[in-house]
Amino acid sequence: MTFDQEAVLRAYATAAEHGHARLTALDQRSGDGDFGDNLRGGLREAVARFDAGSGETAFGALGAVFLDEVGGTSGPLLGLLFTEIGHALAAGDDPVAAFGAGARAGLDAIQRVGEAQVGDRTLVDALAPAVEALPGGFAAGARAAAEGARQTAELRARMGRASYVGDRAMGEPDPGAVGIALLFRAAAEVAEPDAELPTVL
Repeated sequence: MTFDQEAVLRAYATAAEHGHARLTALDQRSGDGDFGDNLRGGLREAVARFDAGSGETAFGALGAVFLDEVGGTSGPLLGLLFTEIGHALAAGDDPVAAFGAGARAGLDAIQRVGEAQVGDRTLVDALAPAVEALPGGFAAGARAAAEGARQTAELRARMGRASYVGDRAMGEPDPGAVGIALLFRAAAEVAEPDAELPTVL
C-alpha cells in the first residue's frame, strides 16, 4: 500500500473548508468559537507552504505550521500530532503501522502536555480510539475516530474552555474531536478509497 501524504493534506484541507461553519458553531457552543478558523487557516497555510516547495513532507509542513503559527489551545496540540505522524511515516515502510505509531506518539505527547484523558470531552476522545483501531487499517481508524467524536456529545467537559460552560456544550460533539475525525477520514479516503467511511459532519 502506498500512502500519499500530499493527497491526505489536500483532502483534510478540503474537509476543513467544507466544515468551517459547522466547526465554528460547535466551538461557539463550547469555547471561544475560533476552532474552525484555526483549523482551516492552519491547513490553508500548510498547503501554501508545501506548494511553495519548502522541501518538507506534507505532514512536516502541517506540524511546522500548527506548532509555530496556529493559535488557540488546539493549534500546538495538533502540531505535536502532525509532527509525530510525519516522523513515523519517514521512518517506516508500512504506512498503516507508521501512521499508527505516529498517531500513538502524538497522543502520548498531547496527553503529556495537556493532561487530558478519555472522557474529558477533548480531541483525545477521538484520537485514542482511532489509535487503538488503526492496526485494522485506515478505514477502521476513521470509523473509531468518528464514533469517538460523536460520543463526546454525551460528555460534560472536564478540560479546556468547555469545562467553564457546564452542560451548555452537551448535545453536540467537541469540535477538536471532530477535527481529529476529519483527519482520519481524509487519510482513509486516500489510502482506502473503496472503503465505506462514516460521515463526520
